[in-house]
This record gives sequence, structure tokens and C-alpha cells, in this order.
Amino acid sequence: MPWKQSSAMSLRHEFIHFAMTANANIRQLCRRFTISPKTGYKWIERFRDGGIGELSDRSRRPHHSPLRTSTEIEQLIVELRKQHPVWGARKLRARLLALGHQQLPSPGTITAILYRHGCIDPLEAEKHQAFKRFEAAAPNLMWQMDFKGYFSLSQGRCHPLTILDDFSRFSLALFACSNQTLQTVQKLLITTFRRYGLPLRLLTDNGGPWGSSGYDAYSVLGVWLMRLGIYLSHSRIYHPQTLGKDERFHRTLKTELIARRSFSSLEECQNHFDRWRHLYNFERPHQALPQMAVPASRYQPSSRSYPESLPPIDYNTYDIVRKVDDKGDVSFHGRNFRIGKAFAGYPVALRLTLTRDIYNVFFCHQQIAKISLNDDISDV
Repeated sequence: MPWKQSSAMSLRHEFIHFAMTANANIRQLCRRFTISPKTGYKWIERFRDGGIGELSDRSRRPHHSPLRTSTEIEQLIVELRKQHPVWGARKLRARLLALGHQQLPSPGTITAILYRHGCIDPLEAEKHQAFKRFEAAAPNLMWQMDFKGYFSLSQGRCHPLTILDDFSRFSLALFACSNQTLQTVQKLLITTFRRYGLPLRLLTDNGGPWGSSGYDAYSVLGVWLMRLGIYLSHSRIYHPQTLGKDERFHRTLKTELIARRSFSSLEECQNHFDRWRHLYNFERPHQALPQMAVPASRYQPSSRSYPESLPPIDYNTYDIVRKVDDKGDVSFHGRNFRIGKAFAGYPVALRLTLTRDIYNVFFCHQQIAKISLNDDISDV
């Protein structure tokens, strides 16, 4: 419902903005914006001819980047990182030079490549740095998602669901919801994933429907997200600053829109959300961005498209695979270990660590627990 209520000019503006970026996949964008390729190329032609007067924010991204790191060099960096998972950018670069490779990118660029290919966990990397305000290194490496506190309508309540890209501050979604249920969130996430693709990581608050820290940390929604290949993280309990960018977005939304008027219905609310979201992304200078840029100037859709069918769950041949029972436990060495009810019926992989009798438990790509044969319960 919310996307259909967006103005035609707002959708054209977003489409043109992403279509004019380097290496844009026009047909993929057309599918995500539910338009035909003929219509998409017509909009592009009109923009280039200056026929859409209100499209004031022209993309300055070049169509050709002669200094961009080649695919072959990126693959060399990623493969070497896989061989030496604890090596940083400088060490990787020095080793590649020693192997005879020339014209290598700078250590900073190598770090960005590692982030882009999922070789560095942003939250794990943060633990090894002095405290500073965290920011993802590129678009779609991390999205933040949360409900803003509800407000009253003439008829019922509105629970705004917001999704923000950590790097660019681009507002990926602003939905006027009547509730905060799993079904509502999942449906709207699918809408967002179809439009912008999948992020590497999704950061949420604690509690339903997101899940929490501790035992039974993961919810049904979290399991679905992991099956899509998304890493799931929760903010620290009683530390809302972990979701600081989305919290700040909520404050701006309240100050610039919600507090300035009253709303009679969810439909009216969504119409205003759509217009304000476009202004926020494409017109409003953002004080946290370099040169007071607008969020759209730093964002581009993810190259990872949403799969309409969930991929199969595959593990390595050396993994010890166990099925989670209805109680959320797995049986191993004649004992039961708590994994979580959200994983009931699914296979998980147990991988021996360097410490004797300690196993990491993985679901798909993500570690979800750690069990010890010397302890009575597992540690999530």
C-alpha cells in the first residue's frame, strides 16, 4: 500500500537517481520499481533532455570510473583474506606486492573492499577500536530498523516503521503501520527488499518482533532474515545509542512532520510520510554528511536482489549437523543443549573451536550459540 501511494514524481526521482549511477542495472531497477524497461528508458531519456523540470538533483556519479579497482584485483584481495582471516588491509597489500602484483589500491580502499564482500564484521571490528561514532564503510553494509513510538490518530494509532541505511542515512522505508506484528513487518520488509535489494547486516532493537540478547535471542523474523543471507544484530540493552542514527531520524520525523499536524487515518499519514521521506532523501541537507550532502547522493541500491524463494540451507562437509527439536534444543554427545525455539525443525551446524570441547553453533551463515561439553547449558 505505501509504495502505491507515493507520488509519481517522487518515484521517478528515485528511479532516475539510481539509474544514473555507475554500473546501474536498468532492467533490475525497472523490476524493483514495477515499471517496464520501455517506461524506464523513457524516463531516462526525458531526464537527459531536460524534460522533467522538477528533477533538480542530477546525479554526478560518472558512467565510467577508470581508477576503479578491477574485478581481478578485488578477487585476489578477497581470496588472500580468506586464507588469512586475521590479516588487515596493510598486511594484505604488502603480501600481494611481494607476490608480484602491481597497481594495488590503497589500504583504505582494500578495507572498503573487504567490507563490501562481507569479510569484515562491522560490529566485531568496532570492538577492537577506540570508542568513536560508528559508521558503515559503504551503502547496504548495515541498515538500522525500528518502530518509532506510536502516536494517536482520529481513528486508532500509527506505529511508524523506519529503515535507515547506516552509511548514507538514506531513508529506505517509512511506513504507517496499525500494529507491530511479525506479519506486518515481514510484508513491509519484502516490499523494501524488492525495491532496494538486501543489506549485509540488519541492526534492530530488542524485543518482539526483533528478538533480544540472551537465551532465545532470535525470533521467527530473525530466522527468516538469516535464511536470506542477512546478518542480524541487536542493540545493547538499555543502550539506545546503538541505534543512534535511526533514533535521530525519529527525532527529525517528529520535529519536522508529526508534531506539526494531526492525522485522521493511516492512509493520510502514509501520504504525508511519502512526501516527507522524499524531501528528506533528496532535498534536505544532512548535517552529519560531508558538505551537508543529501542522503540520496551517498546511496545506491544493493547488488543483492531479494530471492522470491528462500535458498536451501547448506553446510560444509566437515560440519556436525543437528536438527533443533520442538523445544529449541539439539542433542549432542548424549546431552541436550539450548539453541532457541525459533530454530525448531531447522538444521544447525556445530563447529569445533580451538578450545577443547567448545563448539560454535551456526544457522546458515551466522553463529547463533556456543556450547561446551563441560557446561550444562549453551552460551548464546
